[in-house]
Amino acid sequence: MVKASKGLRRKTRNILGKTPRTKGMSPITHEFRNFEVGEKVNVVIDPAVHHGMPHMRFQGKTGVVSGKQGRAYVVELKDGDKPKTVVTRPEHLKKSL
Repeated sequence: MVKASKGLRRKTRNILGKTPRTKGMSPITHEFRNFEVGEKVNVVIDPAVHHGMPHMRFQGKTGVVSGKQGRAYVVELKDGDKPKTVVTRPEHLKKSL
């Protein structure tokens, strides 16, 4: 029997899937998004960009930008009841309404 994969992207076929209209490379402008400290953001993982990708468990979560780390942003959010810190690049973040 084949041993099951234990990688970070296992069981993500539907979660990280794109619609046919959005498949392929993402616009370059997603890389240049700017967020201010204290701004609310949603974690929306872009599967086409592997650099700075947060863990799949944070897909769809909302948090607050608490700082910058190189090109990436530090986002404080809650995973259940626990506060977590996620370091992710701007391609995987969207401004929350």
